[in-house]
Amino acid sequence: MEAFFRVKEHGSTVRTEIVAGLTTFMAMAYILMVNAGMFSALEEVTYGAVYIATAISAVIGTLCIGLLANLPLAQASGMGLNAFFVYTVCMGFGLTYANALVLVLIDGVIFLILTATGLRKVIFDAIPAPVKAAISAGIGLFIAFLGLQNAGLVVDDGATLVNLRSFNVLSGNATWEDLFPTVITVLTVFVIGALAKKKVKGAVMWGILGAAAVYYAMGFLTVPGFYESAVAPNLTSDFFGAFRDFAALSFGKVFTQGFDFSTYIAAHGTFDFVVMFVTTMLAFCMVDMFDTLGTLYGACSAGNMLTEKGEVPNMNRAMLSDAIATCCGAVCGTSTVTTFVESSSGVAEGGRTGLAAMSTAFFFFISMFLAPVAQLIPTYACAAALVYVGVLMMSSVRDVEWSDPAVAVPAFMTMAIMPLTYNISYGIAFGLIGYIFVKLFTGKVKEINVGTWIIGALFAVMFFVSR
Repeated sequence: MEAFFRVKEHGSTVRTEIVAGLTTFMAMAYILMVNAGMFSALEEVTYGAVYIATAISAVIGTLCIGLLANLPLAQASGMGLNAFFVYTVCMGFGLTYANALVLVLIDGVIFLILTATGLRKVIFDAIPAPVKAAISAGIGLFIAFLGLQNAGLVVDDGATLVNLRSFNVLSGNATWEDLFPTVITVLTVFVIGALAKKKVKGAVMWGILGAAAVYYAMGFLTVPGFYESAVAPNLTSDFFGAFRDFAALSFGKVFTQGFDFSTYIAAHGTFDFVVMFVTTMLAFCMVDMFDTLGTLYGACSAGNMLTEKGEVPNMNRAMLSDAIATCCGAVCGTSTVTTFVESSSGVAEGGRTGLAAMSTAFFFFISMFLAPVAQLIPTYACAAALVYVGVLMMSSVRDVEWSDPAVAVPAFMTMAIMPLTYNISYGIAFGLIGYIFVKLFTGKVKEINVGTWIIGALFAVMFFVSR
């Protein structure tokens, strides 16, 4: 392991890498249940089938990025893209589950071509410096926002879209049963911060485990019927039934049924089919590409892992891993596989090499057979880790020259749009388009990279035809 991953050379230890990998898994294990639950809304596939497909594609993608790029990151079916797959492409446009998998497969093939030709790196280099500087902080705000929502601290009040949940148990606006998990999350964030200040190794992981223990203890002691009302793990589940569903309903459906678009064409016509196909492909490709680029840069920046030139180490191999994982995900029967922002939790634990990714992949593999065990870690415990990682990723704002409006405007748009739209690539899009307009209006058109023009135009087209 030392010879292959060069752990000491990267200033880490085997133990640190394994703990970092476990931390990453615990922070993103929710995708197994969330993705499967989302896809179960489709009639053609079951929860169990997509659960296995999600786990297998996560194992393959994470192994690839660890072995090929030697980075402590993890991959799985991306949030946002899975919702686009299910609710927009399948339920909205009327494509079948297998048809939509074809779009994902082509997305992966295109990325393989772009990576092999070096164009993906060219695209990344076309992102302006102010936008790059803001990516890490934007992702930090995004995942912290996710954590606060998962904890139930930030809620939709129907009027302002976001508000602080009520803590007033005296008036009846809140009940202790609903409130205590949120309190545990908030306190866990503070505890993780204190442990990190004391330089305790594995602060985030210990915070997650401690929060889980307190959650069950407090529920048992203070909430009547807690274990009956909570989502208790079912250790008698028919695990092999999920594998049977996977083999029958998901695996290979992209080839056996996916290329038959006759039903859609009969209902909408050939011209509408071509327009839908091209615009949907554009949306899949743009979101996937810039989610991955943004996450790679943000996670490596937060962990001080960028090269002397400010680049992601082994970026081309990392993007190749993403492309391979996306293709494998389509074959297995799940939506686009991408690098997860939650990988930053492992980086925060000291993960610096692909050994951490190997650890994460191992736990994803085990989770295929122990699905109920993954549910033992409550969302509220992982939410605290996400909030703390958001804190760590905010440090990049010091690299933004806020006194210069030409820099501040695109940087701010990048940071603000990510959490407010639940999408990393949209933040990059608005930051990049803002950069172009500021340069245009200040008479500095020559400073705009040709690649920046092209990407900005593609984002504009995507917004107008797919949103």
